[in-house]
Amino acid sequence: MATKKAAKGKDAKSKGNSHRSGSAAKAAGKGADKGEPKRKLGLRGAAPWAARHAAKHAAEARARAAEPPLPGSARATIRTPSGAEDIKQRISNLHNALVQIKQFRKNMPKGFYDIGIVLREIQTKKLYEAKGFGTFEAFLEREIDLGKTTSLRLIRIVNTFMREATAEYGMDRIFGALMALEATDTVPDARPSGKIPPPPVSTSVLPLRPPGR
Repeated sequence: MATKKAAKGKDAKSKGNSHRSGSAAKAAGKGADKGEPKRKLGLRGAAPWAARHAAKHAAEARARAAEPPLPGSARATIRTPSGAEDIKQRISNLHNALVQIKQFRKNMPKGFYDIGIVLREIQTKKLYEAKGFGTFEAFLEREIDLGKTTSLRLIRIVNTFMREATAEYGMDRIFGALMALEATDTVPDARPSGKIPPPPVSTSVLPLRPPGR
């Protein structure tokens, strides 16, 4: 019994000593932490140098992006395609032109001449190519609800008549006059005979026949 009690006393004494030594180690550790800067740890599960490595690569990528690309390089082709600003401007101009046509379309009898002006500008500057159309006629068929024939006639009205005349006579009479001109354009010319035709005879100068003869 005496030996068992002595053994228990020794165990309790050793536990107390280990507890005091552990407390002293913790205290020493806290003191060391106060005196030295804490070590920065990386992402959870990653090595401590991974964050520094990623930050270095990010800085290098930003520096490369800030430098102007060399002409003809793949990065120059991808980032700044040739004529990008011109394409953007042409698309913007085409969009504005289509908006104007829709506005004039609301009052067709008064806005038909302005529609012809806008359509002529699209044709002259080839703005339809910015939307991928190869011909102006294909653009009219797909994008203009007036149709190809009417749109082309509106352009011809602008090229043929003055604005004042169209405002005076109105849309219907102007379209009629244009269709009459188109009909004369389709009539085939007579084959020249090589002889000068005689002057027309005026009935006002013909002698009158006396009565009774």
